[in-house]
Amino acid sequence: MTTTVPPVRHTSKSPSSGGRRAAGGRPRRRLLSARVRRGSLPYVLLLPALALELLIHLIPMVVGVVMSFKELTQFYISDWSAAPWKGLDNYRMAVDFNAPVGKDLLNSFVVTCEFTLLAVALSWLFGTAAAILMQDAFRGRGLLRAVFLVPYALPVYAAVITWSFMFQRDTGMINHVLHDQLHLTDGKPFWLIGDNSFWALVTVSVWRQWPFAFLCLMAGLQNIPRELYEAAAMDGAGIWQQIRRITLPSLRPVNLVLVLVLFLWTFNDFNTPYVLFGRAAPDAADLISIHIYQSSFVTWNFGSGSAMSVLLLLFLLVVTALYLLVTSLRRQDD
Repeated sequence: MTTTVPPVRHTSKSPSSGGRRAAGGRPRRRLLSARVRRGSLPYVLLLPALALELLIHLIPMVVGVVMSFKELTQFYISDWSAAPWKGLDNYRMAVDFNAPVGKDLLNSFVVTCEFTLLAVALSWLFGTAAAILMQDAFRGRGLLRAVFLVPYALPVYAAVITWSFMFQRDTGMINHVLHDQLHLTDGKPFWLIGDNSFWALVTVSVWRQWPFAFLCLMAGLQNIPRELYEAAAMDGAGIWQQIRRITLPSLRPVNLVLVLVLFLWTFNDFNTPYVLFGRAAPDAADLISIHIYQSSFVTWNFGSGSAMSVLLLLFLLVVTALYLLVTSLRRQDD
């Protein structure tokens, strides 16, 4: 009696091949998950900064825009959302230059423009001169650089309070030097009231900001090859021709950014006039930042103050856009 053995059927899938495929799939999944984690890590690290930016800047900005459309006075401080809707009336009142509110805002705007142009121009001029003087190596250059940066490193409140003491009429150092020692004035002038307050504000602002211009321009001068100056000197170019033909054109990219930053900082400056003059600045030094503060926190008309703040923001955005457009067109022409 014979027995037959059934044939063994070979399947296409064997346990060993399936194990190898499963073992090969797990490293791929691990590699993919590791790539995803590495790709998402920068965004995860940016989340705290984005959350703080949203909390500190964007949300108050949106709230301020909403407040500008409301009649938000001292009667609605406890619940500002209950303030009646006023629409564009706050904006109409701010731009009505025949009315007292609009006339005062226009005067403050003109004073701010004059102050900004003068302070930015002097800060850039002093910073450029100091950066050029510090370009060549000499004994004590490092110490002099550190001294130049002291006004920028000092806290704003400590520095401006010191200047306010120096500007005092009877006991200040300014009048002591100008009147008692140099005899340049007939009497001791008032620096913190009247028309002289404008020049006092310009002096303090330039003293605080020119070291920043000096720092930026000094860094820009390091990128100019010394061979250009040596070649110009061999061709007979003097110091003024070298500054005009080499230094200033080479510093143009730095100056484009520097002037814009100084303009925005100076136009929005609140700490300097507030610490120097207090809550009520003289008419000659009534910057728009102080004017908006008085409209909001002194007269308790937060709706009108918010409308002025929004108008100021729009003005700065338009000026910045025009500045960037003009500079980009000039760069293309060059």
